[in-house]
Amino acid sequence: MNIQVSPSPIPNSNAVSLTSMLDRDDYLTGLLNQVTVTKTEGWLQELRQSAANWVRHSIIPTTREEEWRFTDLSSLRKVQFNVEAGNFASLEFDILPEAANSRLVFVNGVFAPELSAVSDLPSGVVVSNLAGLSAVEYKGVQQYLAQAEGAQEVFTALNTAGITDAAVVWVKKNVVVETLIHLVFISVAGKTATISQPRCLVVAESGSQVRLVEEYTNRRGAESAEDGVYLTNAVTEVWVGDNAEVIHTRVEREGAEAFHIGKTAIAQARDSRYTCHAITLGAKLSRHNLEVLQTGEQTETTLNGLTVISGKQLSDTHSAIALNYPHGTSDQLHKCIVGDRAHAVFNGKVFVPKPAQLTNAAQLNRNLLLSSKARVDTKPQLEITADNVKCAHGATVSQLEDDEIFYLQSRGIDENDARKLLINAFAAEVINKIPVPSLREILLNTVNNLKSLTNE
Repeated sequence: MNIQVSPSPIPNSNAVSLTSMLDRDDYLTGLLNQVTVTKTEGWLQELRQSAANWVRHSIIPTTREEEWRFTDLSSLRKVQFNVEAGNFASLEFDILPEAANSRLVFVNGVFAPELSAVSDLPSGVVVSNLAGLSAVEYKGVQQYLAQAEGAQEVFTALNTAGITDAAVVWVKKNVVVETLIHLVFISVAGKTATISQPRCLVVAESGSQVRLVEEYTNRRGAESAEDGVYLTNAVTEVWVGDNAEVIHTRVEREGAEAFHIGKTAIAQARDSRYTCHAITLGAKLSRHNLEVLQTGEQTETTLNGLTVISGKQLSDTHSAIALNYPHGTSDQLHKCIVGDRAHAVFNGKVFVPKPAQLTNAAQLNRNLLLSSKARVDTKPQLEITADNVKCAHGATVSQLEDDEIFYLQSRGIDENDARKLLINAFAAEVINKIPVPSLREILLNTVNNLKSLTNE
């Protein structure tokens, strides 16, 4: 597998300096103490300790920082989180028929073998938690775990400092995996606010192909009466080898009182193809950092995103695509549907330096506001120094058109159903691109049943 790491970090990775920021953040230190692991096994403990040192000299981002100016974490700082193991027995979640025997399930960051099933996988594919790896496989993980760019970003470092386990998907050279792989991370709120830190590592060696769904949810057992407060701090690293293909669907359906902070870091080698469908529906406050680093020529990158929020939800998507080599292509579409008093944020960067000649990059952010009090802040941006490229970007913000609603009403459809049809059509452009029929149906039904989207 030929993957090279660029010496230049992803531009929005927010690395910190131990010499320039010496004041400790007491709240962040408290989180670190909660997730600190006392185990002492070799390289993994060294990795945790190195990350912990960064966290101790970091601070929780504030709105004074450009990358966080629309996302206020002061509500997060008011909550004291604790680590709490989940109860596996009574949990319910959507089992995708395409991955009935090819799924890993984690509850509050802890592997749940009772809920997992990996019997339907071909040879040449490893789908396991860390403890289930062979000695050779475990040694191979060392080359990739926490090695992606942006590892010193504060929440990423916090996750690394507390690593106890991880979902590992490893596809060997030239293996084509027809079976869908489903990674499910369930958060179960306890009597007090809880924190969990899911970790995922995907390695697709040269010439391989794989499809996977990464899902975050709060599906609860019968004893749970209401949504509780919890924090999910998730990190996923995807390494796509030469001429390999990864089709990745990420679904966030956290509880109404949850905080969700996620990082997806992708490294694409020469001639590789990576597609991400990122769907955000839940959480009181969510942030997703999506960072793609091109490490070889002629890569293809497709990013499709959909955010659907209402009430007082805040959802922030920050993406960065670093196209460092010639003949790369990227195509990004991110759509937001915002109802009630909700607030959506999109910041998308595409970097095309001088060596990246003959790059073709497109980026579009489309937003649909369903209420006069809904808000969106959007900033698509291209930074280009190469002189022989084809690049375009844009953003639109609109509301449901009265004449479209009137047209549907004239055909015997009432106003509420007319609004639903238009909203569903807007969302379907992204959802219908997901290559998993059962998941498409679940997501379309979810959007259709969100009553808050059809009433101001």
